[in-house]
Amino acid sequence: MTAQVEFFFDLSSPWTYLAFHNIRPILAETGAEVTWRPFLVGGVFNAVNKSVYTAREDSKGPKARHYAKSLRDWAAWSGLPLNFPAPWHPVRSVHAMRACCALEDDQAALVRFAEAAFSAYFDRQENLDEPDILAAIADGIGMDGAALVAQTQTDPLKRKLRANTDEVIERGGFGSPSIFVDGTDMYFGNDQLPLVRRAIRNAN
Repeated sequence: MTAQVEFFFDLSSPWTYLAFHNIRPILAETGAEVTWRPFLVGGVFNAVNKSVYTAREDSKGPKARHYAKSLRDWAAWSGLPLNFPAPWHPVRSVHAMRACCALEDDQAALVRFAEAAFSAYFDRQENLDEPDILAAIADGIGMDGAALVAQTQTDPLKRKLRANTDEVIERGGFGSPSIFVDGTDMYFGNDQLPLVRRAIRNAN
């Protein structure tokens, strides 16, 4: 039986950027099937993980310095560019994540857009809260950027993002990425990907 993986993600998270790329060789190696699920991490923080905001206030302490070093080390290990933090970090990602929700039913398109958006934010420091930036990202990969951005203002897309976010909370998630193997086996973050690989292999 092929393991089923759900990868809940928010484009604003640097660890999600790394995990989005680092999980894909694992999926290819194991043959697991993945569903990419956009959600709004700020909504999750507000509901079940408000301590994140307190931690952000201590940006110069030893834990914060090590966090920054670890992030750079992981990016180097992953072979990914990392120009972080951007001046507007943490970016408001609601419009970007609604755009992702608009593409959720076309998983290949969602992956292409997420790749381009991650690169725009974590390499070129473009502001994903700007509709014109989101449209340009979509245009750059052959999509209709204006149409995609227009969808982000519709009630169905707003409801879809809210529902995905509520689902993460209901299933025990507290941040991005939240990764589920076969429905109930949850993992969090880039550093748990070796455990994700193990869970997939045990499930197959």
